[in-house]
Amino acid sequence: MNSEGCTLYHGGLKGAESIFGKTAEKYGVKEMIFSFEGHKLNRDNNTVILSESELERGDISMEIASRMMNRTYYETEKIRKVLQTIFHMVNKGHQVFVVGSILDDNSVKGGTGWAVELAKLFNRPLHVFDQNKNQWYTWKDGSWQEDNPKIAYDTFVGSGTRYLSDEGSAAIEKLFADSFE
Repeated sequence: MNSEGCTLYHGGLKGAESIFGKTAEKYGVKEMIFSFEGHKLNRDNNTVILSESELERGDISMEIASRMMNRTYYETEKIRKVLQTIFHMVNKGHQVFVVGSILDDNSVKGGTGWAVELAKLFNRPLHVFDQNKNQWYTWKDGSWQEDNPKIAYDTFVGSGTRYLSDEGSAAIEKLFADSFE
């Protein structure tokens, strides 16, 4: 893979997304951040502020989102916009990398889990670094399987927890090093 021909999509938030962005910059990977008006970002390189009509393209029933992720999301405008923004990230990026925690029901903890569920729905190559187990997993044949993934497509998503551990940060760095060095 040639890093200069790749584009990372993320949401610019603190933690995993910011580290994905900084690491992409270090390796010469183009970075695109999706956000919406009034959303506070930790990293804002090449930010695309989605209009109301663009956000609506990523709209989904909060009831469906709650059911898919086995948790309750209430009708709040900010949560809806965050989920709509994640739709645009996953829609643009072919391969999806997430740092977080895989739960017993195969979902991923927090809002990050929406990127995971959309990747499954869109049949995207999907990889999660589970910070509790300090291991990468790939979604294959309906289950999580241990793996050491590499960036293999020219568009990819980097998302994850705001509470990034040192191991999670190291996993992102190693992912880029293994893929581009």
